Amino acid sequence: MPFDSSPFNRDWASTQTKGMNVNFSRLSSGLVGLAATMAAGLLIAPTVADADQSPGETVRDLEDIYARANAALLRGDANEWKRLVPLSQDFVLMSPFGGTPSRFDDYTPERIARMGRFFRNGDFRQEIVQSFATDDMIVLATIERSNVEVGGLPAQDWALRVTSVFRRQGSGWVLAHRHADPIVEEVSLPEAARLGRGERMPAAK
Repeated sequence: MPFDSSPFNRDWASTQTKGMNVNFSRLSSGLVGLAATMAAGLLIAPTVADADQSPGETVRDLEDIYARANAALLRGDANEWKRLVPLSQDFVLMSPFGGTPSRFDDYTPERIARMGRFFRNGDFRQEIVQSFATDDMIVLATIERSNVEVGGLPAQDWALRVTSVFRRQGSGWVLAHRHADPIVEEVSLPEAARLGRGERMPAAK
């Protein structure tokens, strides 16, 4: 499907013509960072259909669609997530679980299907800490909060600090980078030092 005719672009354009509002309290509460960050890398590409639209309006529309996509993923709907978001071909994800960063080619149909099974019954809330925008790049610094079943574990609260970088591609936007970590609450210096040494917490019994 051509980028400019993707469902994400059509949905984004509809926010301009229909004044669509996103209810974040229903969007769910924060793993999208986790979902987008742990399981995949969120794809987002709104078409800038109105040349007179202000940068602030463009950023707000992108924030809304990004939240909708992440909320869908936490419900286990990876197909909707994929429908709403395109990754750049040089996309890099740095997951909150650590390890080697993943890239565009890692997101095969099989992996996306696994992502849909990884998350279940989640709700999501996206808190915007700061946004930055130029003509060709938008950066969102967010806190993502959710209550969700992850990888077969019982539902629990999750929170992530996330930085997402979007780059203009043609008349739309793609997700080029996502970096998330679960250290939303302050940790002590010894705890930070332990993490810096790569030491793990004892496994829960």
